[in-house]
Amino acid sequence: MAAKKKKKTTVSLVLGSGGARGYAHIGIIRWLTENGFDIRSIAGCSMGALIGGIYAAGELDAYAHWARALERKDVLMLLDFTFGGRGFFKGEKVIGALKKLIGDRNIEDLPISFTAVATDIQAEKEVWLSKGPLFDAIRASIAIPTFFTPFNYQGKVLFDGGLLNPIPIAPTLRDMTDLTIAVSLSAKGEAPVIAAAEDDTLPHNAWERYRNGILNFVEDLQQKWLPREDEKAQEEEIGLLDIISQSMDTMQNAIARFKLATYSPDLIIPIPKSACTFLDFHRADELIRLGYLKAEETMAEFLAENKNRKAVQS
Repeated sequence: MAAKKKKKTTVSLVLGSGGARGYAHIGIIRWLTENGFDIRSIAGCSMGALIGGIYAAGELDAYAHWARALERKDVLMLLDFTFGGRGFFKGEKVIGALKKLIGDRNIEDLPISFTAVATDIQAEKEVWLSKGPLFDAIRASIAIPTFFTPFNYQGKVLFDGGLLNPIPIAPTLRDMTDLTIAVSLSAKGEAPVIAAAEDDTLPHNAWERYRNGILNFVEDLQQKWLPREDEKAQEEEIGLLDIISQSMDTMQNAIARFKLATYSPDLIIPIPKSACTFLDFHRADELIRLGYLKAEETMAEFLAENKNRKAVQS
């Protein structure tokens, strides 16, 4: 008689916001699926919505390969700068490239339950997007103020979900799953040093040149619009994109602490804030492996505690 197949542990996965640190979500999902966990539901905001939505569509491997293989010229072609005053970039080219890679889908047709969280700043409330075009929901959820223009959706002007709910646990509260696992991208402590992988295809130097080029471009615009009185003040002042990223980090970290105190998941996988800055999108490979490592460490501790608890109870 064949051995009875072990039932997989079902999971509701909550993927937090945090800019480039969101690449760690990929490594976490990989560890969970490789180790017998069945992800039935995903809620995410900002980069968490992007990664979660693409995984729910069954295309995470294709996206990870694409993200790691981008060259500088490819990234520059994805930036659709706008002078409209509502943000630096429209984000249409990025979403267009993802649609071409993944294919356009409706959320209700995905095999995994998915909710993207955005922010309606006029109504001062978060918006849960769980039906309709997948990439409309993702585009709304990643609309980082000033960086991307807001997204008009069904008469609402929507911004990044991390403005009000960086770790959106509430959409999963009614799920009938065994575990709710949340990923915080703003944990305290130092991130471990992750050595470059042998198969690393990410052109780090090109990415550094790209990021520095964008920063220099924005600073040139600042000089033309708001000339400074002396060079010393210019050297001491941090760049505009750095101000945006640090402001987003500070705000989201504070809100995340309140949200986690209100809604307690079964466990939290922590990705240290020190792993990278909000805009370090050139470090995809390193951050994916960091996520895998932190998932392995956190889940090992959680499973060991559960085993000891059951032993005591018996």
